[in-house]
Amino acid sequence: MLVDMTLKAYVDDLSSDSPAPGGGAAAALTGAQGAALVMMVANHTKGKKKYQEYEELIASALEDGQKLKESFLRGVDADKEAFGKVAAAYAMPKDTDEEKAERKESIAEASVPAAEAPLQVMRDGLAGLELTYSLMGRSNKNLVSDLYVAAIHLEGAVASAAYNVFANTPGFKDRDLGQKMSDEAEEILRKSAEMKDKVLNF
Repeated sequence: MLVDMTLKAYVDDLSSDSPAPGGGAAAALTGAQGAALVMMVANHTKGKKKYQEYEELIASALEDGQKLKESFLRGVDADKEAFGKVAAAYAMPKDTDEEKAERKESIAEASVPAAEAPLQVMRDGLAGLELTYSLMGRSNKNLVSDLYVAAIHLEGAVASAAYNVFANTPGFKDRDLGQKMSDEAEEILRKSAEMKDKVLNF
């Protein structure tokens, strides 16, 4: 699994001529770093007398941040697995009409999880941005720059993952589902950009 690699091994794998990991895995890992930074700020705030009134918020942020971090990390390998199936479908023979039909069907089937994986990264990214904003002015002020970096990473994960959603939805057999997922991705893109600006301009 990618998440069990050392940082160097992962980056070396990412830079190789292998089709995966690619942008989708990188997007998920970027989101995981954002969530981890939010947790770091919360951990540096927890138990501090100065921020005692926010203790419940901090505890909740740590719990929610952990869930997001784990989901992002699952997304790293989910993207690789999903893309592998898409690549295998496109590599199928297409010499006869029967082969072409079978290949088209396989591409359509593989495209759904290949769009679902990055869409989940987008959802997690928006949730992470909302969590980041909730700590602005309510956490260790010496680490506010880390919340800025977290917001940039989380919005970057959303924007990056969006490209993989939009790359795969056109291949759906169920056009309505493809449109629904594309519409959701567009809405998350808009909201995440707004939320990042709210954090940076707090």
